[in-house]
Amino acid sequence: MKEYCFSVPGELTGERVDKALTALMDFASRSYIQKQIKAGGVRIGSASVKPGTHVTEGDEIIIDVPDCIQPDLKPENIPLDILYEDGDVLVVNKPKGMVVHPAAGHYSGTLVNAIMYHCGGTLSGINGVLRPGIVHRIDKDTTGSVIVCKNDAAHLSLAEQLKEHRVTRTYHAVCCGSLRQETGTIDTLIGRDPGNRKKMSVLTQGGKRAITHYRVLKRFDGYTYVECRLETGRTHQIRVHMASIGHPLLGDEVYGNKKCPFRLEGQTLHAKLLGFTHPRSGEYIETDAPLPEYFKHLLAVL
Repeated sequence: MKEYCFSVPGELTGERVDKALTALMDFASRSYIQKQIKAGGVRIGSASVKPGTHVTEGDEIIIDVPDCIQPDLKPENIPLDILYEDGDVLVVNKPKGMVVHPAAGHYSGTLVNAIMYHCGGTLSGINGVLRPGIVHRIDKDTTGSVIVCKNDAAHLSLAEQLKEHRVTRTYHAVCCGSLRQETGTIDTLIGRDPGNRKKMSVLTQGGKRAITHYRVLKRFDGYTYVECRLETGRTHQIRVHMASIGHPLLGDEVYGNKKCPFRLEGQTLHAKLLGFTHPRSGEYIETDAPLPEYFKHLLAVL
């Protein structure tokens, strides 16, 4: 059982406790929180709260989250496209369709299964049994660079660099429509979509600050090839940001048009450039993941 404690900020004063917790917890749905409230697993101070309880600024909300029963993960001999490797870190060029770490419905064939086989048990354990070595992730249908940490010291160093926005992360994408400006910055709050908890959205309050810098690489008839540099790393950040300015990623069925004129499997997004300070040597390491074949073919067709 894990216990999480949140202090209510001023903008959530007057909200029901389930809505407040939903805004404060980016890893739990409102229905899950409501079940925990009914089970007596949510408290303000030492007193259990009832459904419908409202919160005020400064309230300390405590929620008990039961430990998950985690499956026994097995190493799998899945080929890896390795961009960089030493005794502390591994950078992999993830293919389209591969899930980074196991989750419901995906307990095999993931990047974690592959790196467990490749690394032979030398992976950081900070993120738990389901995410050994994983310090950050990209979506299933996004291709490109992912850092894997082989020990806890490397993991702590990379996690701190990510938190302080010191990791270079540059993506290539194809957007629908023609962007007006050659370069631009999108600076918003991003959080769970109030109407659909499986999606993220730009919010006016309650989300986390997200900053994306973009520049046009090439213009096509009805589409734009862009480079996006992340200053922050929120869930689905580039996909949400580009959709918010009216230029969703081509192939993105969640944030864009489900009717795509090309045969694509999800969004056209590739994590191309990845740069970080090596946790042991202090040297700046930068990797460049080549565009996948489907992406190069699409650009040729456009």
